[in-house]
Amino acid sequence: MRLDAHHLCKRAPLNELSTTPNDMNGEQSFTITHPFHPLCGHPFPLLSQRFAWGEERVFFSDRATHEVRSLPLAWTNLALPDPFLVGACGKAVQRWKDLHQLAQFLRQQQSHSQEGH
Repeated sequence: MRLDAHHLCKRAPLNELSTTPNDMNGEQSFTITHPFHPLCGHPFPLLSQRFAWGEERVFFSDRATHEVRSLPLAWTNLALPDPFLVGACGKAVQRWKDLHQLAQFLRQQQSHSQEGH
């Protein structure tokens, strides 16, 4: 399942509440939506949602190992859509903040490589 800004704009409805339970026998569930996660598109029963390790996370039982695992809330359908990506409606797939961080990283790399010569 490929999710990009264009896909999000075409998906309906965008204004559906992110806390609305999915139909899993009355249990609240979530789906992993991060496009590079190996379980992207798979639903899981939600055990807990809380702030941990510096960010909002969802907790679920791994079907293979039966261990409790967690993911960033932003990697699931429970997260609110990024307003910039929704507004860009497929015309931009990166947020300004992400591009700014990339530019800073590249400048640092350039400085380090010039210092090494």
